[in-house]
Amino acid sequence: MIRGRSKLGKRLEARLTEAGGAVDDRFHAAKFMKGVLTKVFPDHWSFFLGEMALYSFIILLITGIYLTFFFVPSLSDAVYHGSYTKLDGVHMSEAYASTLNISFDIRGGLLIRQIHHWAALVFVASICLHALRIFFSGAFRKPREINWVIGTTLFLLACVEGFCGYSLPDDLLSGTGIRIAEGIMLSIPIVGTYVAFFFFGGQYPGHIFVSRLYITHVLLIPGLLMALITAHLMVLWHQGHTQWPGKKQKDNNEVGDRLFPTFMIKTTSLFFMTFGGLAFLGAIAQINPVYEYGPYNPLSVSNSSQPDWYIGFLEGTLRMMPGVSTSSWGHTWVWNVFIPAVLLPVLFFLLMYAYPFIEQWITGDRRPHQVLDRPRNMPARTALGAAVITMAAVIQLAGADDVIADHLSIPVEFLVYAFRSAFFVLPVVAFVVTRRVCLARQHADRRKLRRGMEFGITAAPTPPGGQQDSLLGGQPDEADGQRAATAYLVESRPPTDEERAVMQTRRPDELITPIPRHLVPLPTPRRAIAQVRARLNHAYVLPRLETPSADPAQTGDSEYVEKIERQQANGHGHDGRGAGSG
Repeated sequence: MIRGRSKLGKRLEARLTEAGGAVDDRFHAAKFMKGVLTKVFPDHWSFFLGEMALYSFIILLITGIYLTFFFVPSLSDAVYHGSYTKLDGVHMSEAYASTLNISFDIRGGLLIRQIHHWAALVFVASICLHALRIFFSGAFRKPREINWVIGTTLFLLACVEGFCGYSLPDDLLSGTGIRIAEGIMLSIPIVGTYVAFFFFGGQYPGHIFVSRLYITHVLLIPGLLMALITAHLMVLWHQGHTQWPGKKQKDNNEVGDRLFPTFMIKTTSLFFMTFGGLAFLGAIAQINPVYEYGPYNPLSVSNSSQPDWYIGFLEGTLRMMPGVSTSSWGHTWVWNVFIPAVLLPVLFFLLMYAYPFIEQWITGDRRPHQVLDRPRNMPARTALGAAVITMAAVIQLAGADDVIADHLSIPVEFLVYAFRSAFFVLPVVAFVVTRRVCLARQHADRRKLRRGMEFGITAAPTPPGGQQDSLLGGQPDEADGQRAATAYLVESRPPTDEERAVMQTRRPDELITPIPRHLVPLPTPRRAIAQVRARLNHAYVLPRLETPSADPAQTGDSEYVEKIERQQANGHGHDGRGAGSG
């Protein structure tokens, strides 16, 4: 039997070799495939965030294709007589009726709907976390600025795609969101009316906006997402992965696992874990129960209605903004809608697009980077990111002020004023605290490099005179005149080479821009820009402490570490009973 299997295996190997040779004769793919299979990928959990976004998108495509077979993108009137008896005989749009049919009459329809919705939430969340990892680690620096721009576009399109998707069922919740979107369009000065008329095909609500959203949701934006994801992966493949600091990691190499078989096993496992997790959520965790909301009615609004989290920033900013409007030149300028719902998001995404180039202009760092920054080593950037996250958290909470007021019995007016204050105060507090924490962590790394890592047990001889400061025992041996080796619970141990490579950093003094001192301090635009850039440069570059281990230590910093290293080199034991060679 074993011999038969061996022959079968050899025959199969010969056939595969023959087929591979035939393919290579025609396409000359052997050399290319060899390079592909030996491509190196870093082994760190944070790099799987981008892959989770990719796999969530694949699951969205699979479940979305299934749903398109049964969804009817039409606002034509229909009378429902399906399995959900609570809405039997109710007039509704065909879009809402088909959503109910998918949920209750199509086999597996409700499960696929919920998997699709959960996958959309995970997709946007993964992109957001992936972008934060890139931001805090400095992975957007040269030569990866273009990939940051592509990723920012993916984030923007993912938010728009999600909004279009959950607006399709034409239920009361999504219809309320569409009504808010119409108000935002109308708030755009001068052209707002034309934008709203184009989107709805006339006066709101019209009869064609669902079909337009449908084409946008299933064709236009998915096509753009697939094209941009492909471009993102091609650039990543060509430039190579970034990598966290380590003993082997340099700016001119790549350290990690080969594509085949190690990385393929890991990434395939992640795909099935993502799919399994989303299927589990779709099976047990109810999400977007449109059948409970009822069909959309412009005269009704759901109580405590909340959009998906990635649209929550619009809800929060709209609720915080006080009512401000002006009239001039025959136009009404609705600032309480335009500023929070149009201007603020536009400024945020413009800042995201431009940030790599802004930081490059501030620091003057135009060197290619392969090794990432530890967030603590760039306090200004890390503090800025913490401030933005804090601001986003305040906005999200402000979008749920009515829910919070109802559950905690707090006046909603008080919450509105509290969130308005927190929007401006808490980001500043977060910036200051985060910057101080980063500096403290840098000082801690510096101490570890000089004094060693804390809390280690090592062998050392009993001090002269027989003084016993060991916590584990041991006395001098008077018989042979030698001091017994004792196991000491010490405060430090020398850092390993890997730990030393991670903690070491060098302040790039060559990037420090001197602050201009003009004899005649005229505030010309060029001088003002030079002053601003120099001071920002100092804020970014100067807080990066230089921690090379070759620096001379301060008095008493490393005496104990040097003594322990000498004792370990001499081979002292640690059993507390006498001197011995380990």
